[in-house]
Amino acid sequence: MNPVPSELGPAAANVANVSDVAVSIEGVVKKYHDQTVLRDVSLKIRRGEFLTLLGPSGCGKTTLLNLIAGFAEADSGEVFIEGRPVTSDPPHLRKIGLVFQNYALFPHMTVERNIGYGLRMQGVPTDEAARRIRDAMAMVKLDGLGHRKPRELSGGQQQRVALARALVIQPKVLLLDEPFSALDKSLRGSMQVEIREIQRRLGLTTVFVTHDQGEALAMSDRIAVMSAGVIRQIAPPAELYQSPQDPFVASFLGDVNILPAHYHGKGAGDVQLRLGSGLISLSQDRLVHASHEGERLDVYVRPEHLRLENLHPASVLSGTVVNHVFQGDHINTFVDVDLPITARQIVTVRSPGLTAMRQWPIGSVAGLALAPEGVSVFSPQP
Repeated sequence: MNPVPSELGPAAANVANVSDVAVSIEGVVKKYHDQTVLRDVSLKIRRGEFLTLLGPSGCGKTTLLNLIAGFAEADSGEVFIEGRPVTSDPPHLRKIGLVFQNYALFPHMTVERNIGYGLRMQGVPTDEAARRIRDAMAMVKLDGLGHRKPRELSGGQQQRVALARALVIQPKVLLLDEPFSALDKSLRGSMQVEIREIQRRLGLTTVFVTHDQGEALAMSDRIAVMSAGVIRQIAPPAELYQSPQDPFVASFLGDVNILPAHYHGKGAGDVQLRLGSGLISLSQDRLVHASHEGERLDVYVRPEHLRLENLHPASVLSGTVVNHVFQGDHINTFVDVDLPITARQIVTVRSPGLTAMRQWPIGSVAGLALAPEGVSVFSPQP
């Protein structure tokens, strides 16, 4: 795995043809007073793609969305929509549909008038506007609610109004700014499915901002993981999860155990690491750089890529089971592992079904095996 520069120049290589690009961000820098919020960010978003900007609070993802929308102005760099520079254009000239976190509905307007607000601003003829409003309401399942006020709607219905208002203007790009944060878990899941279905049906280029890893994994064609104003990696969800390119991505996206190890040697196409009391062999592409013998490394392994086993002389790791947590379709088992470097460490093992609770009761001693394809290796972080 080769490290990717923070400005993500290679992201352009993921787009086969310039004509396939709906949004292009080139070398954007944004500062607020003496704080740099975006650091030379470049990104290309494909036509019809559902791209998610994922990262912790303060990483710059909402600022990047606001630059696309025109609600913020870059200190340097350019923004293009369908090949046309829009960096200096106000929001209403960019043909952008936006769903805010709080929906931003007009409380004194009916559902129909809220949805049709953008059409009135564009001067769309009354008959055409009425048809487009009806079509948008049907698309988001709001038939029969056109005369209600926002206060007479549920949270999910208010979100549908905001989505219909964004879609009715037939935008070039749809921007979603954490639109599910105010919904309960079950409604959030159903709205994710509905929005993704509508987006696919329309073939609408969509940029979605969230800090929720589950939402990002479930909805995206690609995810751009952000931290401290840079894009750390951009890739389809499965690739990000299985082959993170730096420690931040590995630890931010999903659960992970970080185990201390040492580089041992190289073979034909693989490398060996000393972990615990034994050696593990990995494909060379699981390491981010060439290493010298004895170099200290960290092994990142997800809980589902560890397996409890009867302790035997070839077991790489061993430890005492200290707890089980029932999660419905799987069990998280916590094992107190003896390690030469850290002395002791609690490791999480994820097992399907309930077998682990019966086979490995609390207090039992077990061996641990690693699935090499689920492992990434990086230098220790300061």
